[in-house]
Amino acid sequence: QVQLVESGGGLVQPGGSLRLSCAASGSIFSINDMAWYRQGPGKQRELVATITSRGSTAYADSVKGRFTVSRDNAKNTMYLQMNSLKPEDTAVYYCNAAVRRSSSWYVSDYWGQGTQVTVSS
Repeated sequence: QVQLVESGGGLVQPGGSLRLSCAASGSIFSINDMAWYRQGPGKQRELVATITSRGSTAYADSVKGRFTVSRDNAKNTMYLQMNSLKPEDTAVYYCNAAVRRSSSWYVSDYWGQGTQVTVSS
């Protein structure tokens, strides 16, 4: 019904940059809040950044000033620009979206499969 697909992950050196994308497809009326989460090896999943349908953003303290979340509502796509990457940013990054599938007020939560980001020299 609704699918979220992350892309853009890979291996980068410390201090490098990477841009992640999350594309939503399927039966979508509109998308409310979207978010990026990540889970490093042996760690709990943590919230990285959120963005509302109106473009308001919030960031975890660990990435504030380095990461920028944005979205293109016409494309149902969210992005995460990651700069000044550190080894501790290494994780699987997951896309999350609250999706309305009809004109009625009913919102469902969806997750992508994740994309691996590795920061290493």
